[in-house]
Amino acid sequence: MKKITLIFVFALLLMLDLTAQLLERPPVVVRKTNATINIDGKLDEQAWFDAAPTSDFWLYFPTDSMLANTKTEIYMLFDDKNLYVAAKCYSKENNYVVPTLRRDYRAGNSDNVTLVIDPFNDRINAFVFGMTPLGVQREALISGGGQSTQDFSTAWDNKWYGEAGIHDGYWVAEFQIPFKTLRYNEGQMVWRFNSYRFDTQSNETSTWMNIPRNQLVMNLAFMGEMQWEEAPPKPGANVSIIPYAIGNSTRDFEKDTKAQSNFNFGGDAKVAVTSGINLDLTFNPDFSQVEVDAQVTNLTRFEIFLPEQRQFFLENSDLFGRFGAPDINPFFSRRVGLSYDTTLQQNVPNPIYFGARLSGKIDENWRIGLLNMQTASDVQNGLPSYNYTVAAVQRKIQARSNIGAIVVNKEAFEKLPEKSTFSQFNRVVGVDYNLASSDNSWTGKLFYHQALTPEKLSQQNAYAAALFRRKRSHEASIIYDHVGENFNPEVGFVPRKNFHRVISSGALLFYPNKGNFIQHGVGFESSFFFQPEFGRTDHSIGIGWRGDLKDFSNVEASIANDYIHLFNTFNPTRVDTAVTKVRLLEPGDYYFTYLQGSYMSDRRKDFSVTLIPTVGQFFNGWRYALRGNFNFNFRPRASVQFNYNLNYIDLPKDYDSRLLVLVGPRVDVTFTKSIFLTTFFQYNNQIDNINTNIRFQWRFKPVSDFFLVYTDNYYASDLQTKSRAIVAKLTYWLNI
Repeated sequence: MKKITLIFVFALLLMLDLTAQLLERPPVVVRKTNATINIDGKLDEQAWFDAAPTSDFWLYFPTDSMLANTKTEIYMLFDDKNLYVAAKCYSKENNYVVPTLRRDYRAGNSDNVTLVIDPFNDRINAFVFGMTPLGVQREALISGGGQSTQDFSTAWDNKWYGEAGIHDGYWVAEFQIPFKTLRYNEGQMVWRFNSYRFDTQSNETSTWMNIPRNQLVMNLAFMGEMQWEEAPPKPGANVSIIPYAIGNSTRDFEKDTKAQSNFNFGGDAKVAVTSGINLDLTFNPDFSQVEVDAQVTNLTRFEIFLPEQRQFFLENSDLFGRFGAPDINPFFSRRVGLSYDTTLQQNVPNPIYFGARLSGKIDENWRIGLLNMQTASDVQNGLPSYNYTVAAVQRKIQARSNIGAIVVNKEAFEKLPEKSTFSQFNRVVGVDYNLASSDNSWTGKLFYHQALTPEKLSQQNAYAAALFRRKRSHEASIIYDHVGENFNPEVGFVPRKNFHRVISSGALLFYPNKGNFIQHGVGFESSFFFQPEFGRTDHSIGIGWRGDLKDFSNVEASIANDYIHLFNTFNPTRVDTAVTKVRLLEPGDYYFTYLQGSYMSDRRKDFSVTLIPTVGQFFNGWRYALRGNFNFNFRPRASVQFNYNLNYIDLPKDYDSRLLVLVGPRVDVTFTKSIFLTTFFQYNNQIDNINTNIRFQWRFKPVSDFFLVYTDNYYASDLQTKSRAIVAKLTYWLNI
């Protein structure tokens, strides 16, 4: 019966994919030039005047039904080595909002213009380049069609050049993007393109292609075309070497050891096998985080997901890491170089010797990916040397949908002893179908994954079907997924097993013609977990309202009811009960209802705030919580952000009632567009830790950096020092 249901859903998704193409507008023409273009933000070369600009941007905010009041013009040129783009952004005044000089700024709280380029016309993946009126740059990758904020990755870095200039009544951004930075098919005369602009003077967000307000501004379903006057040239030999050298001094105060100093070196290489396929190589990589992960308060029984930030894994990361669902993921790159010791009940790191990753586009329809990494052994912990191999292939079908297959293999090089707590090998094979209609009104997913382990157990599979409907006046979704009891992808992220789940949601959206609200809506969301041979084990049912205001602020309110059946004793504060003797929650049924609200003010202001209060029942007691942040901008040189998450868990006598405090002040100072200082402080009494991280960064050339990082950790309870380190790291990007 399950197989028949999956086949029926697959057929339904294919039919929904057969939607009409969007109406196109005339393309922007990319003119060939032999002139020298000075990237200075002035638009004073004759070649720009010979180009054919496009304009007539559509409003996206506060409405999407008319042309923008402030004009934006886009010019495009190219020569044998570079694509040149100029954006001339008219404005009522020259009082521009630019909060920071730091690269990879947040677009929504400043004046800026962004280019979105899809050379393969698949409307699934794209390159992003942006600039503010002060010439602050950002680059990013969009994957998955740009349907969620997770599809946007600013962690990607590459070489390009840009400058901006402020003039009377307008500002200009000039972009010089080397063809070696892009991936594209040779001879392709048409690329997909869009551009969007945030204008704080007129309180408008505008886009070259008209995008409905219920879609994200980066959604790749709504793109026009850039028409090349001649086919873009072959980029030629494209090899980049990125060596690094690192020195550090560390001391472990818990083990009472002396300070240890180390020096290491290694590097990465990027080789363009074709204009669309790239080979990434790494030798003795330094995968230490020069910026620490933001800590979270965990009140659940499960592991929390933390995003990948390491450069080696980022380009085409969706091809490897977007199979399955966010919490049923067969490949999670942060697992590479880490193995879980079932005896110690913790992750054991092991250094990586080398790695290679081949990924990219064969043509407009086919993408391939192959990753291989070799880690070192750890004799002290009995950890073997593991090899990690991932192979993926994806085929575009219809307008924006695709079908893909993945194989993940983790295998020890040597034969393990019988009593080893580590596995000899762990494999997962899977097939995914991703639906995305032409106008993005229908999206969905269907997948089946199978784990292969030495034990050859039953119930080693996971599968799901999901369908989403998104229109201007309403939204709806339905998801069914299942994870088998023995589904164990060791290189994946699957925090929960042995369940069937049904998730549904719906919303009605309204767009007032008067008043301060530009959009508001009411909706519901529910999820039900079922366990084989037991029945319903969890549910969460909630209804809520959200409103977006003209000043870019928003407000929400909701009420929810949760049910959880505990199979084992549990302490929701997750503190070490071996140290603090408290009564644990007993197995059984728990129902609790709670209220939650949120308010986020205008992030373009010098002071902004986010408040998210929660109050209500929590297991057999009550929870009172407040999280959010305060932001102070001393633009454009400095900003102070105070993040906080406060939870008072009030349980009956003898249980673990306590105040959990997580605060994280962060100070960013941008001396110039290439010199930055960041101080990050985190106090977390749930894990009894205080962390300080001070990072100095000098970007002395494009994608070439010097870092000096100081970090230490203390016990939050008594301020005794745990560890301390100072690290100096130099990276250099060299094109051959």
